[in-house]
Amino acid sequence: MLSIGLAGKPNAGKSTFFKAATLADVEIANYPFTTIDANHGVSYVRVKCPCVELGIEGGCGRCINGSRFVPVELIDVAGLVPDAHLGRGLGNEFLDSLRLAEVVIHVLDASGSTDAEGNPVGIGNYDPLKDVEFLKREISMWLFGILERNWTKLMRQYTSEKAKPEQIIYEQLGGAGVSDKDVRWALSRMDSDPATWSEDDLRRFAELLRQSSKPMIIAANKIDLAPRENIRRLMELDEIVVPVSGAAEIALRMADKAGVIRYLPGDPDFEIVGELNRAQKAGLDKIRVLLKEYGSTGVQECINRAVFDLLDYITVYPVEDENKFTDRDGVVLPDAFLMKRGSTARDLAYRVHTELGESFLFAIDARRKLRVGEKYELKDGDVIKIVATK
Repeated sequence: MLSIGLAGKPNAGKSTFFKAATLADVEIANYPFTTIDANHGVSYVRVKCPCVELGIEGGCGRCINGSRFVPVELIDVAGLVPDAHLGRGLGNEFLDSLRLAEVVIHVLDASGSTDAEGNPVGIGNYDPLKDVEFLKREISMWLFGILERNWTKLMRQYTSEKAKPEQIIYEQLGGAGVSDKDVRWALSRMDSDPATWSEDDLRRFAELLRQSSKPMIIAANKIDLAPRENIRRLMELDEIVVPVSGAAEIALRMADKAGVIRYLPGDPDFEIVGELNRAQKAGLDKIRVLLKEYGSTGVQECINRAVFDLLDYITVYPVEDENKFTDRDGVVLPDAFLMKRGSTARDLAYRVHTELGESFLFAIDARRKLRVGEKYELKDGDVIKIVATK
């Protein structure tokens, strides 16, 4: 399952975001290091289900009002403080947990109510823009430290054995969640031989590795409290920034779970269907104003943009009956797989089952009823039947 890391300084609202996205029972408190060990939970990306477009009568039974929710793993890691790569705070635990993540959502306190260490200082008393770069630096310096420890030895091996630098570097970084593709990408953007690199060159290389292996989106959290000037300045950055209220999302999802409202994560509004007391109505009225201003609570948008904008995934639906769009038991559109854009029909076959990939003959594009080969590049929303020898 695709893994998304939630990272940021202590007390920025990571655990609130995590609970809002998963409804998991986690501790939320107004002091640093509430999260000691990483929390793992299941969240979802929200996509348009093909059953509507395909005109399937009665829908597919796997979606809600035409929206399909595809599971992803969410990892809420320990809070990060400046110089965590040197072991400050819970830095070692943080970085060990983060190696599993393909993409990072940087949960940032847009209200400016916590300092660089995560200590409460009052709304508007800290500039949240100061936090934007520090997380990138900590991850880059963590990677730099892994490389720098054995760099002389690695370069001696590189020059004496005429080994490929990408292989040597990849083996050194394998435990950090860096792929060989990430290493090759970073090397291609360096303009000199690794054996000649200075310390500054190695730092630059580490930053390139971070960009490739841990792309990042900013969740500007606590918009229900934040001064509007803070939000404006954050949105002007050359970054993907999503205004977020984890607290509002929790309130809406809990109210929906209790049957008081109808709400789907990512919706721009909700429908009241149950009895409310005065306090509940006042609270929901405030959230509705927030939704009207920002379009959503931002939690679902963060997850979707991390998966589709940063990682460039698409959603594909394998079936066994290309005419009825079902599996062998007659279940309509039974599965939805997240695949990297550029994946092929054979890649999908391997995702379904290794034996299916190995015995692949051809595939059928169920929408167009066309036979396609192993190198057919999958498109977002494709419904595909795999045909194999056994």
